[in-house]
Amino acid sequence: MKKRMIGLALLVVIMLVTGGIYMAAGRTPQIITVDGYVGGEKIELLEDEEVQSILEEDYGVKADYSRAGSLDMMTADMDGMDYLFPSSSIAGEYYEDLHGSPEQSEIVLNTPIVLYTHRAVLDAFDGQGLISSSGSSYYIDMTKLVELIQNDTSWADIGLPELYGNISVDTTDPARSNSGNMFAALLANVLNGGQTLTQENLQTILPQLQDIFGKLGYMETSSSDLFSQFLRMGIGAKPVIAGYESQLIEYAALYPDQYETMKDDIVMLYPTPTVWSTHVFIALDANGQVLLNGLLDEDIQRLAWEKHGFRTGNYATVSESSSLNAQGVADTITQVTQVPSYDVMKVIIEQLQ
Repeated sequence: MKKRMIGLALLVVIMLVTGGIYMAAGRTPQIITVDGYVGGEKIELLEDEEVQSILEEDYGVKADYSRAGSLDMMTADMDGMDYLFPSSSIAGEYYEDLHGSPEQSEIVLNTPIVLYTHRAVLDAFDGQGLISSSGSSYYIDMTKLVELIQNDTSWADIGLPELYGNISVDTTDPARSNSGNMFAALLANVLNGGQTLTQENLQTILPQLQDIFGKLGYMETSSSDLFSQFLRMGIGAKPVIAGYESQLIEYAALYPDQYETMKDDIVMLYPTPTVWSTHVFIALDANGQVLLNGLLDEDIQRLAWEKHGFRTGNYATVSESSSLNAQGVADTITQVTQVPSYDVMKVIIEQLQ
């Protein structure tokens, strides 16, 4: 009897284990699709197969998205959306101003504002005393550049008669896109003598900002579109643009053959000073929070740097072991000025519309 009971017990255990294995083998893990708005410069990251694999296997989520400018998404229809992924803390404060506190928000990625230009423009700027270098990285004196812009200096005046019109920096619409908004913040600080602009000097600086941006004409609403046009259209169409450091690093990593054909001409300039663009993730509900946790995963953070150029966590400094394809990436980001407060930036945004 005792042996029979032991045998029955073993049979039950075997059946349970076998059934469990069968069920586990036949069960498809449930993947939650998380919807939201995202800035165009982060789309390659979200579409990265390695990133998607980690999110699905370790966190059970698939990130779906609609592309929108960082400021535009704050006033867009959020019905059915689980998250917003703009490119600055200013956009996060704008959300809170309009909608109140979100479920959760965290800075996930960082990248500084840089200028992109061509070798001929670099040489011309160098001849005007605007350029310095450290290793393979180039830096541009923003005070001197702004002086050239404000004085309506033509490209011909600095030795580039093949370029039409006056010196300017193409940027995205500062009232709709973060890269343009951050470049406006940078210009505001430069015009304020290199100090972070406050309410006290705002009315003095605003007319100068309006004059600079008023000469640019039509501005793109997506930093990724602007960068793509810069690469495709050549020096005659867009001699200098403002963008993110991450864009060139990502392009060189994902499209090495194309980058190889243009690397001797395309130049990244670090403004002195510059400002950080902090890409904040705004979770609107519990599903958004799961995706947020996934994006903070150590492996995803590493991929964000190595393949997509975002400095964050342990990857704020270029290490000797880094194998970036992009030329001229600075080891560390120095000479940084703080973005003006939300209240100041809100006025700038309104006046530049």
